Order: sequence, then structure tokens, then C-alpha cells
Amino acid sequence: MAIKPVVLCLNRAGEATAHRIAKLLEAPVHGREGRVDQADVFFANALDHTRLLFQAGTPVVGVCASGILIRAVAPVLADKTAEPPVLSVSDDGAVVVPLLGGHRGANRMAALIAKALDATAAVTTAGDVALGVALDEPPLGYRLTNGENAKDVMAKLLSGAGATVEGDAPWLADLPKGDDVTIACSVAPSDADLVFHPQQLTLGVGCARDCAPEELHDLVMESLAEANVAPAALKAIYTLDLKADEPAVHALSRAFDIPVRVFDAAALEAETPRLENPSEVVFAEVGTHGVSEAAALAGAGEDATLLSPKRKTKNATCAVALAPQPITELRGRARGKLSIIGIGPGQHTWRTPEASHLVNEAEELVGYGLYIDLLGPLAYGKQRSDFPLGGEEDRCRYALERAGEGRNVALICSGDAGIYAMGALVFELLDRSAEELGVTDAARRVEVVSTPGVSALQGAAARAGAPLGHDFCAISLSDLLTPREDIVKRLHAAAEGDFVIAFYNPVSMRRRTLLAEARDILLQHRPADTPVMLASSLGRPEEHVRYRRLDALEVDEVDMLTVVLIGSSHSKLAQLGEGPRMYTPRGYARKIDGDLAKTGTDQ
Repeated sequence: MAIKPVVLCLNRAGEATAHRIAKLLEAPVHGREGRVDQADVFFANALDHTRLLFQAGTPVVGVCASGILIRAVAPVLADKTAEPPVLSVSDDGAVVVPLLGGHRGANRMAALIAKALDATAAVTTAGDVALGVALDEPPLGYRLTNGENAKDVMAKLLSGAGATVEGDAPWLADLPKGDDVTIACSVAPSDADLVFHPQQLTLGVGCARDCAPEELHDLVMESLAEANVAPAALKAIYTLDLKADEPAVHALSRAFDIPVRVFDAAALEAETPRLENPSEVVFAEVGTHGVSEAAALAGAGEDATLLSPKRKTKNATCAVALAPQPITELRGRARGKLSIIGIGPGQHTWRTPEASHLVNEAEELVGYGLYIDLLGPLAYGKQRSDFPLGGEEDRCRYALERAGEGRNVALICSGDAGIYAMGALVFELLDRSAEELGVTDAARRVEVVSTPGVSALQGAAARAGAPLGHDFCAISLSDLLTPREDIVKRLHAAAEGDFVIAFYNPVSMRRRTLLAEARDILLQHRPADTPVMLASSLGRPEEHVRYRRLDALEVDEVDMLTVVLIGSSHSKLAQLGEGPRMYTPRGYARKIDGDLAKTGTDQ
């Protein structure tokens, strides 16, 4: 999905301008706490907030001094081809400055805002200023295939050269004329200096289950070559929804860098009167008289024609349809995507940029309400489905089924989603059929992405120092899903193995005895003064960290928001000026002591 920009407002002087821009762009206003009266979202620190939005891939329009935005994003600048636009607008709306992403939408946005505000767009990119066009930013519905040449071509034109434009490219009509540079714009392949392709073509494909990607790819390339069209003129790949998870189809999508869209059998069957090769065999198998031809035509629209009818191999078919104009909107529906996201213990600085980006591009957020709340401004404006504690199965099942309808869904978990969280349950449901109380076939065909998060044990270890410096394990003390005898067996094994242990779910309102039992088991195998760290509400304002001896560990000072780290027999507390820090030596002491002995001998 396209990510909407955010309009930042830092003071009351720019508030009216911010709201005018937000209305124009249909975007939310994020305002500085205490300095702005009306906003959709409020934030405390402008630099942190801007950086968070930028790293998540959100275009930012700041009604503020340019320097504030520059200082915010400068530490995280990395790849100008992937970063979102950043614009600054003066408080009075008189000047609009595209700071970053000029050829990724910032210049267009600046022109739009300037026109609405009767302002000056301070565009500084050379092509836009001298020639009135950016050669590496074609209009929607067109694609530049050799963008690496755009810089050299622009340099020649700025130096007085002229261009010959072959084909229909109205946005290039005002370029200086001449034979120094050739520019082509058609669906056919070209060896011109710059080649633009109007995306008027759709590719329909079908294949047997587990068709070799090479077989489908070679078939498509042969079909395109015979029709004399370039792959870059394709807008999308279309197929039957039953093939939404077919590896060969998605390999083709990656090779051509275009999306996959799907139709159900009824939608494809409606295209039967336009098919050149209807098949009763195909109808009997999947409910439509054609897949590749019907999908291509349905994707290209009612005025489209078949440019290349069905071609087939043993396991694959393909067809190409031609629309009368470049296609700017995708028909059909997306495959559906579920992102399983661990957001860390809570504070946004512990959340990975990938996690923030996946949240930002999601249409719907699903999770325990508190975890969604911890996303702060990233959750604003998105559909959210909150589930209570204890509703884990319902939560995961709902998220999968919503993704199965073609939505981009984010399942929000604290810590790392794969560690005592929803990741395992999602895959367990996917591994079951509907008859086995799993999920529907549509849900099993969605794209599933897991992104790592900072786990509670990592957060606690970082606060402590380095308690996980040697072998460690994690044990959940919740017996809701794991038999108590299994937990006790693991406690004995970990105690005998002398592992550092992180206890998850140490206690609850009704479950108070296992932590004390675990303490007593561990005391049989390690010293009474073994250090124990208790870390509550990690990464949040109420964070509380304290140390205890193992024999002094009391159940009553532990709750469900507490991570309990038990040291091994080798773990120590280093007494430093700022207080104790916990660490577990890995064996370097022998080397250090050896070096010390050598030094003594040398003396």
C-alpha cells in the first residue's frame, strides 16, 4: 500500500499552514506537545519523532525550519533510492523546500503544495530547474528501464545537447531538440540512450503445483519476445487465487519487479466470451474456462485485447493482454500478507527499523491492545483489532484469515515474536488444515514475514551488563500450556547443566508456587549468593531493575512484567561506581591470569 505522508507542526505559528497542507494531502497532523493546540497525534521530541517516521518509510512534510529536519534524519541517511521524501515548509506557507527524495515524489509534492498555498517551491535539482523535467522520474504508468543512464543524459542536455524522442512521451515534449541523445517510449525493446515503457501490458499465468520457476520464466520470455514487447512494459502478473502461493509465480514477480494480483474463479469465468482458447478441462478442474488468458484480460480491463494468446508447456501457461492506455490502478486483489512483528519491550528506540517499516505499510494491526498502544504514532489512522490477554489463538487465527482476504496485516507482539510469543502459534495454525482446526486454504496461501525484535531476556541482559556472556537458556514457568512436570524436569536439567536461566511468565495472580520451587531446585546446584536480576517494565518509564541473592529471591516482588535472570555458579556482580553490574565470565580469566603470570615471571 502507498504510505501517506505526515505533516509535522512544531508551533502555533505554523499550525494553520500545517492543517491546510494536511487537508490537501489527506494526511494527519503530528504536533509538538504543549506548543500546538490541534493535531491528530502529539509528540514530545521533534528530532526523535521525525527520525522514527523517516526510518519507517513515511514521507515527512515539516512546517518548521529545514535545519530541524536535517538534524533529525542525517544520522540515519543511507540509500537515496529507498528513503522517503522529506520537505520543509515555512510557518507562513510562503516557501516549500524538498530536502530529500526530489525524484521520489518530493518535487511533485512541493509543486502541489506550492500551487495550493500560492508559495514558492524551492526546487534545486538541476533537471527540474533548467529543463522542467526529471528524466529519472516518469509519470505514473510508465517505467524507465535504464535509469543508470539518466544522469549522463541529463548532463548532456544541460550542456546544450538536443534529444530525439521516439514514441508518445508528452512529458518530454519541451526537451531541446537534436540528434545528440535518443529517447524511446514504447512497449517494444529499444537500445536508445533512455528507454521508457508505457505499462499497458498485463501478464496472465497458470501453472501446475510446484512448477519449476525456470519453466514458467522461460515460457514467459519466449512469449514476450515473439510479441516484441519488453518485460518492463508489464504492469502486473495476474493469476487464479488458488495459485496465490505458487513459488514459480513469485519468482517471476521478483525477476520482473512487478506485483502479483489474483482473481477468484468466478471473476475469471466472466472473461470466457473474450478467450481465444477456452478449455472444458480447465473448467472442470478449477471452475473457469481459462486461467492465463482470462487473468490477463481481467487485469487489463474491459477495453483490453489479447496481444499474445495462451502459450503452454507441460506445467505452465501464459498470455499477454494490451490495454489502450498505461495502467495506473491494479485490478484484482493482493495475495495477502501477515507480518509477525516483535516490537521489543516497549520503547521505540529498541524497535528495529524493519519492524517499524512493516507496521507502517500494514493496513490493519492485530494484537493485545497494550502492545498496539506502544507503537504510538505509527498506529494512528490504521484499522486495529485489539484482543485481550488469553485470546492468543483467536488473535492469530483472525490475523491469518484477514490476510487471506488480501489484506496486509501486522500481528503485533512484545519482545521477539518468535520467543514465547505468537510466531509459533501462527505456524502451528498454518500447519493444520481447516478440518484439523487450523485455518482456511485462503489463509494458508498468504505471505508470512517474521521480523526479529529485542527480546525481554536481551533487554534485561543489556541493563544488567553481560549475564548471558556464556551458555544460557530460557524457561517459561507458565503451566497453562505446558504440563507442570515438564517444567520441573527442565528446571532440574538447567540447574544440573549450570546454565544462566531467564524465567519468562514467572508468576501470575493464581500461579505463585513454581518460582519458589525453581529457586529451591537451583539452590541444590549453585551457591546461595548466586546473583539474580529482577527487571520489570523494561524500556518503559517505570522500568525497575534490582539484584538479589538466589537464597533471598522472594516471589512477592515478582509479577508478570518482570524478567528473572538467574546467574550460573560462575556469574558475578562487578561493584562499580554506578552500582553493581552482572556478568558471566566465558573463560578469558585463564588467559588473563596466564598473561599476568608471564608478566610476573618476566619481572
